[in-house]
Amino acid sequence: MSLFKREDIRNIAIIAHVDHGKTTLVDALLKQSHVFRENEVIDERVMDSNDLEKERGITILSKNTALTYKDVKINVIDTPGHADFGGEVERVLKMVDSVLLVVDAYEGAMPQTKFVLKKALELHLKPIVVINKIDKPNGRPTEVIDEVFDLFVELGANDEQLDFPIVYCSARDAYAMSEVDEENDDMVPLFETILSRVNPPEGYIDEPTQLLISSLDYNNFVGKIGIGKVERGVIKKNQQVALMRRDGSVKNVKISNLYVYNGLKREETEEAKLGDIVAVSGIPDINIGETLADASCPEALPFVEIDEPTLSMNFIVNNSPFAGKEGEFVTSRHLRDRLAKELETNVSLKVEETDSADCFKVSGRGELHLSILIETMRREGYEFQVSKPTVIYKEKDGKKLEPIEELTIDVPEEFMGAVMEKLGPRKAEMQNMTSAVNGYVRLEFIIPSRGLIGFRNEFMTDTKGNGIMNHVLSGYDTFRGDIPERSRGSLVAFEAGTSLTYGLFNAQERGTLFIGPGLDVYEGMVVGENSRIDDLEVNVCKKKHLSNTRSSGSDDALKLIPPREMSLEQALEFIASDEYVEVTPESIRLRKRILDSNERKRMANRSKSN
Repeated sequence: MSLFKREDIRNIAIIAHVDHGKTTLVDALLKQSHVFRENEVIDERVMDSNDLEKERGITILSKNTALTYKDVKINVIDTPGHADFGGEVERVLKMVDSVLLVVDAYEGAMPQTKFVLKKALELHLKPIVVINKIDKPNGRPTEVIDEVFDLFVELGANDEQLDFPIVYCSARDAYAMSEVDEENDDMVPLFETILSRVNPPEGYIDEPTQLLISSLDYNNFVGKIGIGKVERGVIKKNQQVALMRRDGSVKNVKISNLYVYNGLKREETEEAKLGDIVAVSGIPDINIGETLADASCPEALPFVEIDEPTLSMNFIVNNSPFAGKEGEFVTSRHLRDRLAKELETNVSLKVEETDSADCFKVSGRGELHLSILIETMRREGYEFQVSKPTVIYKEKDGKKLEPIEELTIDVPEEFMGAVMEKLGPRKAEMQNMTSAVNGYVRLEFIIPSRGLIGFRNEFMTDTKGNGIMNHVLSGYDTFRGDIPERSRGSLVAFEAGTSLTYGLFNAQERGTLFIGPGLDVYEGMVVGENSRIDDLEVNVCKKKHLSNTRSSGSDDALKLIPPREMSLEQALEFIASDEYVEVTPESIRLRKRILDSNERKRMANRSKSN
C-alpha cells in the first residue's frame, strides 16, 4: 500500500498564552477567506460562543472552523490558552498536522506559551510562529523571536522544529508580513505560509476506516456528537462501524449523520476521507478517546494521556437557612446527574462519591477550571455549596509529593518588595529576575500550588491592581512543609435578619464588610473580613434604640464604606477550611460550615484539647 497525500487540505490548531490574540486571528482569517456574506454582521471574537468566554475574553472550549484559500481547505481549531483547560489543548492537537504558535510582540513567551508548545513538540508537530500585536508601540519583535527560539531549545525541539517560519501580524487590523519592516494590508503572507509549510494529511486511503474521537459536542436534536479526524480510509453516512472503547471493549454502531466544517457551520456530507475533520451523530454513548473503526477490521488508535487533576473541592447540597429559595435544581440527584453529564465532555475533570450522599468530591486542573464549572452550573439554575480548594498529593518511594507551579509575575518596581515578602511564607523560590520594559520587573518563581490559593486577592491589593501574574503546573515534587492559612479572620453574622445601616456601621470598625444594608442574612453567614487573625461575631441586624433625645432618622448621618463585593473566584480564594461558598443563580454567599455559634465554640475547644 502506498501513502496517499491530501494536497487539498491542511489541518492546523492555534495555540498561545491567554490573551495573545488567537481568537482575533481566527476572525481575521475567516473574514479574508470570504466565509461570510458581504452584508453579514459579524461579532468580534466570533469563535468565543459561550457567554462566559465573551465576558472573560478567554477561550474555554476548543472550536472547529474551516476556510478555503486557493482551493485548499484549511481546518482551524482555536484552543484555550489557560493551563487549567490543558485537557482541551492536548486532545485536539491529535487532529492536526501543525500549529500556529501566537506570541504577543510585547509580552513575549509566557508560562502558558511554554505549556502549549511543549504539548505540540511532544506530538512531533512543526509550529509556525506568529508574532502578533506587531502594531503595539512598545513591541519588541526581535527580542521576542530570541525568547521563542530559546524556549524551543529548552523544550527539546528537534532540528526540523527549530527551523520554524515566522510571520508578523496584527490580528486586530487583519494584516500579516513575512519580514518585520514590510508593509502589507492583508493576511496573504500567513495563508501562503500555511499552504507551503504545513504538511498535508497523509495515510492509507484504501485501508479500513479509522477515526479517533478527540472532542464532543451536544445538540438537542441529534444528541451527542463526536468530533475527530479520519486517520485512515473513508467514512460514510449510515455506515456500520465498530466503536472501540478505551477499556478494550467493542460495540457495533451506525453513523446516522456525518458532517464536515465550512466556516462556522457544520454541513452534512455523504462521505469523508483520510485527513478530513468530521463530526458524527447517532451514537449516544460515544466518548472522547474512543476509535470508530471498520466493523470487519476493528483496530483502535492510541489516545493522548490527559494530565491528572491537581486541585479538588467538595460540591455539597445546599443546607443553609436560605436553601431552595433561589435555585431550580437543589437535590443531590440533580447535582449527581449534572456532574455526570460534565464528565462526558470535560476530560480533565474527576468526580468521586463521598461518605455522604449529599457531597461529591470534584477534582480539576486548577481554580479557574473548577470555578468555570461552578459558574456554568449556577447560570443553569443549580444551587449548592462548595468547600475550599485543596491540592491533591501523591506518594512515591515513601515520600509525600505535591503539585508545583511555575509562577511569572510582572510588577512595577515599587511593589516588588511587598510581593516578595508575601511569597516567602508561601514557600516560593525565586528562579529569575529580569527588568522588563516601562518600569516593570519580571519575577519568576517555583511555588507549591497550595501557596497560590488565596494569593491573587492579596497580590492585586498589594500592587494596587498593576501586577500581572501567570502560573502553570511544572510537575510534582517533595512536600515543601506547612504554609500558614489566611492571616485574617472572618466577621460572622450573630443572628438572622436584615442588615441595617446602624449594625453595619458598628461592624465596619472591625474590618472590611462584604455586604451592604437591606440584605437578608442568617446566623453563621460570613459578612466581612476581620482586621485581626480570629473570627469575630458581629450583629449587622442591630437597630438603634429610640430615645427622647435621638430619632431613628439620624441613621442617615452614618457613613458606610462601600462593601467589597466578592466574585466567585475571590470567594473561593478567601474562604478558610471551616467555611463554604453558597452558590445560587442569584447570590454568592460565604458561610461557616457550622452555623450555630455555640456548636462552633464547642468544636474549636474539642480540637484544641485533642
